[in-house]
Amino acid sequence: MVQFPRWQVIFVLVVLVLGAVYAAPNLFSRSFTDSLPDWMPHNQINLGLDLQGGSYLLIAVDLAGVKKDQLEDLEDGVRQAFKQNSIGYRQLGLYGSGVGFTLLDPGQLDLARRVVRELAPEAELDIDDDTQFRIAFSDQAERDRTTSIINQTIEIIRRRVDETGTREPAIQRHGDDRILVQLPGVDNPDRIKELLTSTAALSFNFVDETASTTGRVPAGSELLPAADGTGQSYVVKKRDIIKGESLTDAQPTFQDGQSVVSFTFDTIGGKRFGDATTNNVGRLFAIVLDGQVISAPVIREPILGGSGVISGNFTVQSAQDLALLLRAGALPADLEYLEERSVGPGLGADSIRAGKIAAILGLVFVIAFMGVSYGLFGAMADVALAANLILITAVLSGLQATLTLPGIAGIVLTIGMAVDANVLIFERIREEIKINKRGPVTAIDAGYRRAMTTIIDSNVTTLIAAVLLFQFGTGPIKGFAVTLAIGLVTSMFSAIMLTRLFIVTWLRRRRPQTLSL
Repeated sequence: MVQFPRWQVIFVLVVLVLGAVYAAPNLFSRSFTDSLPDWMPHNQINLGLDLQGGSYLLIAVDLAGVKKDQLEDLEDGVRQAFKQNSIGYRQLGLYGSGVGFTLLDPGQLDLARRVVRELAPEAELDIDDDTQFRIAFSDQAERDRTTSIINQTIEIIRRRVDETGTREPAIQRHGDDRILVQLPGVDNPDRIKELLTSTAALSFNFVDETASTTGRVPAGSELLPAADGTGQSYVVKKRDIIKGESLTDAQPTFQDGQSVVSFTFDTIGGKRFGDATTNNVGRLFAIVLDGQVISAPVIREPILGGSGVISGNFTVQSAQDLALLLRAGALPADLEYLEERSVGPGLGADSIRAGKIAAILGLVFVIAFMGVSYGLFGAMADVALAANLILITAVLSGLQATLTLPGIAGIVLTIGMAVDANVLIFERIREEIKINKRGPVTAIDAGYRRAMTTIIDSNVTTLIAAVLLFQFGTGPIKGFAVTLAIGLVTSMFSAIMLTRLFIVTWLRRRRPQTLSL
């Protein structure tokens, strides 16, 4: 263990240099680091909500509403499919958690079953008797659908928040149907709440010009209000010409001095929109956003090229927000705010100050203890401890990790644990000198060799605990686990590699006859 090959020396030096380079950006302002070239390390440790202040939002996802919409879409699909296949039916509608209907001709059972299977492969068709049927989704399909909705909602919320320039938001699932959103540095979340609440479900639908807005709405259509607040309504076909999912881009712009939103479809969406407008010149079509008709122009000529403009009573800000929402995509479900908290920057500053005091005191006491207890070797361990803190900072910066108050606690704990391996080694060297009467070289070699198993075992067991905390914990617990795990790895490097390099170098140069340890 007192042999230190050249490649190990180079490896240690390279790690230390890289650590210093990646940790250095934290010494400068963010505006300065953002101005650095892309090839230079410029990432800084991001402070969490409890350190720099911000907003905390707990959001509920309306899964019941999504399920109802899904069943209504299934009902409309069954109605259209049965008409296309000349299947006679009556009493088609929603019954509980499924779609029910009565088949007029039992001889069309196989045809109806095939049509339903093609329309909704994950649905199950139950037969009450020869003519009474009920279509419902299986429990597994419901669970898969719920997971998909939550994951999609989280991703869209993340896109919308990222578009606003908020750095490192924490967005995660909380329970079965809730999402936790933490926005560090955001002290006025009203605009973001509006952006998140808007479903941004865009669709283009034909207007049912044969129906009256005051009479009974025909099957397959719905009555929607105008978005301009004039009280006007439109009877709109439920079947979409095209949906907002086909949009590839949306940007705020101006047309005739008015704020509008220009949009572009993907290839398939552009073709569908072009075909629909080509075959329906002279008809009204509605641009529907979140259940309201933004405008209902007449198709005067085919709209080709896969692009268009949404006009309305937009301000510059509302046009920018609408374009942002359309770029991020539509939420699959409505959201409801259950809890909102704001953490002031003053509280975060107090947390940072307390964390600094704890870290400095811990560092001072550890340095003093090692210096008093082990003399020169303790001083070497203290230098390695400083290098360990630099490496932790570098890794957190490189990973763009978010540092929270529990994360600071993990670092403070690591300060004490970082010298634990050195304490084991130094005590083992003392035993070799006092009990076994070994010389300096053989005592140091035996001390490292015999303490290594204990060091590895203790660190591995702690690392396992950190991994389990990260896997099953949430929020602050994960932050603690991350800093603890990083600290364990870097402390192993500093204790086994760096401190040993110092001791071996000292041995080769001084060649001491005795050790005062």
